[in-house]
Amino acid sequence: MRYFVFFLFLFANLVLSAQTVRVLTYNIHHANPPSKPGVIDIDAIAEVINAVDADVIGIQEVDVNVPRSGTVDQAKRLAELTNTNYFFSKGIDLDNGEYGILILTKHKITGQRRYDLPMPVKSENRSLAIVDIALSNGKTISLANTHLDLKDDNKIAQAKFINDLVDGYKHPLILVGDLNASPTSVPIQLLEQKFVRNKKDNGPTFPNVNTKEEIDYILISKPSKFKWKKYKVVDASYPSDHLPLSAEIVMK
Repeated sequence: MRYFVFFLFLFANLVLSAQTVRVLTYNIHHANPPSKPGVIDIDAIAEVINAVDADVIGIQEVDVNVPRSGTVDQAKRLAELTNTNYFFSKGIDLDNGEYGILILTKHKITGQRRYDLPMPVKSENRSLAIVDIALSNGKTISLANTHLDLKDDNKIAQAKFINDLVDGYKHPLILVGDLNASPTSVPIQLLEQKFVRNKKDNGPTFPNVNTKEEIDYILISKPSKFKWKKYKVVDASYPSDHLPLSAEIVMK
């Protein structure tokens, strides 16, 4: 009986310490719906994010005070519309504004870092944003968000750079973003050395209509203890040229 009570107590602790984290990654095309050239619909992007109800969100192609999107700080505005904390990471300066990536989260951000990614071949500068997040069960996870370059040499160097960072994390690191690479490409194969990719429920995310390319990802660092609860491409073809990708991950 004593052993039964002990194992029951141990099981209860494991159940209570596990937490489901809802994750979303979304390339928003600076909130310009492809079917409406020149139109900016930040409200439609926020509606998609709110409908998914994710805990942590990685957003790519975000304008901050850029004339083409009405000189609006899209990072701040999306945080307001989704009632989340945020961290913006600039990739490039653009028309007296900034263009880059964004992390949103419902949880408290306890740390934030930005890295310029390596660029062996001249191209548009890319960055990596990482935030540390305190979950309600007292545990910490980190979310890394990026938008890899189009050129193969750069993507490979950038994947290696990200892999080198993983060893410094003792808690789970979730990597999301538009990686501009197919599942069988060298950059993804490199990342799979340090991250786990969902190969069962994955699917194409680009373009938004007649979708055929899988280039957006949610990956979990090894050797994190977790399981995929859900993993799916979100049906939202209007707001952007990419479809959002969501996951529910049980962190053990």
